Amino acid sequence: MTRKRALDIDRLVATIESSYRRWNPPIITFIANRGATPFEVLVSTLLSLRTKDEVTAVAARRLFAVARTPQAMVTLPSREIEKLIYPVGFYPTKAKRLPAISRILLDRYDGKVPDTLEELTALPGVGRKTANLVLVEGFKIPAICVDTHVHRISNRIGYVKTTTPDKTELALRKKLPKRHWMRYNELLVAFGQVLCRPVSPLCNSCPVADMCPQIGVDRHR
Repeated sequence: MTRKRALDIDRLVATIESSYRRWNPPIITFIANRGATPFEVLVSTLLSLRTKDEVTAVAARRLFAVARTPQAMVTLPSREIEKLIYPVGFYPTKAKRLPAISRILLDRYDGKVPDTLEELTALPGVGRKTANLVLVEGFKIPAICVDTHVHRISNRIGYVKTTTPDKTELALRKKLPKRHWMRYNELLVAFGQVLCRPVSPLCNSCPVADMCPQIGVDRHR
């Protein structure tokens, strides 16, 4: 499909947002909207890496029933954390990392999660994707979180032309109007889970099909 006009990012975001209410929000947005603290958002985001949303939700609920502050987290043995968060991806590593991060927060930040990208990415295991999501969902600070969905869809619609999520983030920082930064990840993750899937996306049901050149799409439904 050839797009007849330049991509109108405002129209695309608004169209996806109008359909969004019919979809489930990403798990971190769901947790944040239930009144989670920045620490709970950070922990939930770390648990969610390489993990399905439904698994993250259950693991986070079990863990927070026992420890929902850095002070409580550092008292838990890694083996106990493993049992609480299993079967999230890489759970043994995460079970060691959570107390280590909690100790740093207690020692350097008086038990509080820092609210800058530089300080967040200095924490063990916290990359740019995690840090940006914590800024958005934990602190309501405009940031661009680029996961696999945001990277794929931003390239598929022709808004950017990049090869990695980090490059996509940098490209979006230059191009995406700041008014969309807070919602861009939330909307595109839900959109990517429901319609704009990695393989055989549901283009025939897509509300923005008329705007999309389907870059890299070999087959669709």
